[in-house]
Order: sequence, then structure tokens, then C-alpha cells
Amino acid sequence: MNVLIIGSGGREYSIGLALSKDSKVSNIYFAPGNGMTDALGENVAIKEYNELADFAKEKNIDLTIVGPEAPLVDGVVDIFKEKGLTIFGPSKDAARLEGSKIFMKNFLKKYEVPTAKYIETDDYDKAAAFIDTLTAPMVVKADGLCAGKGVIIAQSAQEAKDAAKDMLSGESFGDAGKAIIVEEYLDGYELSVFAICDGKDYKVLPAAQDHKRLLDGDEGPNTGGMGAYAPTPLINDELYQKIEERIIKPTLAGMQKEGMPYEGVLFIGIMVVDGEPKVLEYNVRFGDPECEILMPLIKSSVFDLFYKGATKELDNLDIDISDKYAVGVVMASKHYPYKSSVPAEIIVDEVVLEELKDKAHISYAGVTKEDGKLFATGGRVLVSVGLGDTIKEARDTAYLMTGQVHFAGKKFRKDIAYQALQNG
Repeated sequence: MNVLIIGSGGREYSIGLALSKDSKVSNIYFAPGNGMTDALGENVAIKEYNELADFAKEKNIDLTIVGPEAPLVDGVVDIFKEKGLTIFGPSKDAARLEGSKIFMKNFLKKYEVPTAKYIETDDYDKAAAFIDTLTAPMVVKADGLCAGKGVIIAQSAQEAKDAAKDMLSGESFGDAGKAIIVEEYLDGYELSVFAICDGKDYKVLPAAQDHKRLLDGDEGPNTGGMGAYAPTPLINDELYQKIEERIIKPTLAGMQKEGMPYEGVLFIGIMVVDGEPKVLEYNVRFGDPECEILMPLIKSSVFDLFYKGATKELDNLDIDISDKYAVGVVMASKHYPYKSSVPAEIIVDEVVLEELKDKAHISYAGVTKEDGKLFATGGRVLVSVGLGDTIKEARDTAYLMTGQVHFAGKKFRKDIAYQALQNG
């Protein structure tokens, strides 16, 4: 089978890496890919979606997988389907679950999916009045796509009002913030839950936990994610059942009722408050770096999982999940997330330690290749992934792997999976 993967980050690399080990897959193409995806397949420099669909037809692509949210919100799935191509991901309409936080929150309210109390508005006075009814901290969110950074957790009413004003004026996030959500702060612990959906049926992958803050101890600014681990012991069968019954099933039924059946990855950001799951947000694609740790935990055919999701056949698919744990540590460039960094050459030591050979690997993200040399050119450069029989073993292996990677200004958190280990 021939597969096309749209995207250029560590998420897309990790999907390609998993597919490269799948006996059902013969050729992999990346559009556009990064400086290391060409080691797994062929990079394609086509940006326009209609042209890319024509390329997929020309190359007899059996399945296209969309990695990032922007092409989904732009409607790439609709374009491919109109040309008779099989593609994994939600339609443009369904992608509004991530593309518009207002659409998402109103959908949750309509279908009685548990979430935080909120107001959606483009009027500062209404926002300010609602803020005065809340107890700090409180949350202010831009409506549109902000690459995971359009959320402000305000520690006071004044800070929330300032954030609302900055967003609504267009100063903070441009047009993405011209309408906002203000909501109560949920005090609990976060989980990332991923359901592979085909419109009606679904398969739930092991719950993961992401680390959004830049610095150890969850300090510093929010980022796209500095590391993750799965499965997390912070969930049990009872909580999984609540998530399926109260969140996933009513969401899929509601999307069908709205005339936009949900196909693709449903990424549910959940806050568990006193044992009860509440939806923080929906994303319409895999999280990054969660994808990098989930892919190696899938023992059955990854191709089948995506293909049957795209062809509405999940009801007759059994997936086999490893009993191992996976930890991913993001290695970022010097000035991330504040500003761009000067490109830095990456040197990766040859792996000689036996414990690393089968239990660790690197998923490459913000990298480019020049004259045969690899350079760190993005904010989040790569993810060091470790596997183990325990979370501690997986974490230690991932950190051992970070010691094999060298580039000027590299930085990473030293405490990934700390919540699980301190509760273990």
C-alpha cells in the first residue's frame, strides 16, 4: 500500500516511522516532511491541496493521513474525497471542533457533554461582567487556531480582563481572538485521550499525559508540549467508561445529528475533577508529543487502524496494544518558545548501549538537512522516546537517549512523567 502523510513535524515523522515497520506499507510520501522524513520515504514539495490530490492519484496513493490541524480546518479532506481518494481525517465542517472554540463549547452544551461553565462573546463589556462572577484563577481563550497557545490562565479578574481586551482588539492573536471564550478554571489533573473514529464507531488508545509548560515543575510559559508519557496510571477502567459514555458516544452521535459525522482522530483534552471527567477542549488530530509515544505502543497494524478509520470499518478491527510504557522528552531550541533560534548543527552519537538499541528512538520535528548535515531549525527540534516495563524505566531510557543528541542551545525538561512517578 502507498501512503501519503501531510505535515512536517514530529507527529508526522512518528506516524511514518510506525508505517515504515508495517508489512502492508510499500511506499511513504511526506508533504512537505522535514529533514529526516526522507529517511523513511519521499518528501513532496507540493503545498496546494488540489495539486496534492492530483499527485496522490498519479502515485496511486491508497491512504492519505493528515497530521496537523490547519489543513483539516482548511478542508483538505473534502478536496481529496471529491476526487475519490481515501483520506483519514475530519471534514472541514467537523474540524470546527478545533477550528472554533466557540463552536466546540456550544456543541458540548447542546449535547450535554460535561465541560466548564463559560461565556462566548466578541463584546468586552460582556466578558468583563462574566469575569466578575468567577473566582480566580479563570481561563480566557481565543476562538480560532493559535498553535496551542491561545489560552490564558489568569490569576486575577484584572489579568483576565486585560487578556480579553488584548484578544478582542486583535493585539494578541489577530483574527483568531476577535471572539473569545471566558470560562471557569477547573481544578484537577489533565489527561489526553485519543479516539480513532469512523463516523459511528471508535477505538480508544491508551490515555496519555502531556507537559505543556516550558520548565520543570510546570513553571514558565505554555508551549506546544515539552514531553508526554502513556499509558498514565491516573486513569482506571471506571474513568475510561465515564469518558466513553459521557463524552465520546454523545459527541459522535451529536456530530452525526448535525450532519457532519466525525472521522479521524478525536483528541479530548480532559480535566478530571473529583473523579469526574470534563472536556477542556477538542482537537481534531493527534497531539504532539503524544503521537510520538502512542505510535510505538500499537502492536497491531497501524495502517489498518488508519485505513479502517477512513473507510468506516472500525467495527471489525481488533487493535493490539503493548503492555509497555512510553515516555517522550521534547528537545527544543535555545530561544523556544519566545523567538526563533539560530540554526544549530545536530550531532547524534552512535547508539552502543544495548538498553537503547531496541527501547529508544528519536522522532524528528524541527530539522532540516543541508549538504548532508542535520540542523535544528524549528522550536521543538525532536522527541527522545524511551520504552520500558515501568514508567520509570521508560523515562530513564528516554533521558539516556537525550544524552546521545548534541546541538548548541538544546534544552529540555528533566521531570517528564513526574506526576505518575510521585503517585506511583
